Amino acid sequence: RGRAYVCDHTPDEVDRMRGAPGESGEPSRWRDRPVAESLDLFARMRAGEYPDGTRTLRARIDMDAPNVWLRDPILYRIRHASHHQTGDAWCIYPMYDFAHGLSDYIEGVTHSICTLEFVPHRPLYDWLLEALDLPRPLPRQFEFARLNVTHTVMSKRKLLRLVREGLVRGWDDPRMPTIS
Repeated sequence: RGRAYVCDHTPDEVDRMRGAPGESGEPSRWRDRPVAESLDLFARMRAGEYPDGTRTLRARIDMDAPNVWLRDPILYRIRHASHHQTGDAWCIYPMYDFAHGLSDYIEGVTHSICTLEFVPHRPLYDWLLEALDLPRPLPRQFEFARLNVTHTVMSKRKLLRLVREGLVRGWDDPRMPTIS
């Protein structure tokens, strides 16, 4: 739909071109690359034809946005590295800001609760979910100041272990600090 493009700038160039708050960013010279060409290049990125860092898939949003996270962020990057779950099957990986909202949607999350450092990322979270034109409802992200609760397990990995080992009845068990 023309909402993304394959960019050939290096990561350092992308960072520099993003600009800073109060000044506009500089558009990539590949921003207007035809959709068919970007689709072909992305397929070739997925096939492993290019070395690390040579190409990225970027969202086409707004290089003048006051929020620098909306200035054509990187969605996928090339990284030839073995993954602990998929081995060497993939050589492109999504950036966290792209994967976060999408994985929330796939997992049926209705309310994503994050700490305050994610406040500037929320517009990108919302933009990506809207741009993907997914069936509703979409997850909503909320930020809060971190609260340390004493005598409570807060680690997601440790909570998952309690669920998987059957030590609790699931994520809705009243002994868990979670809701499903």
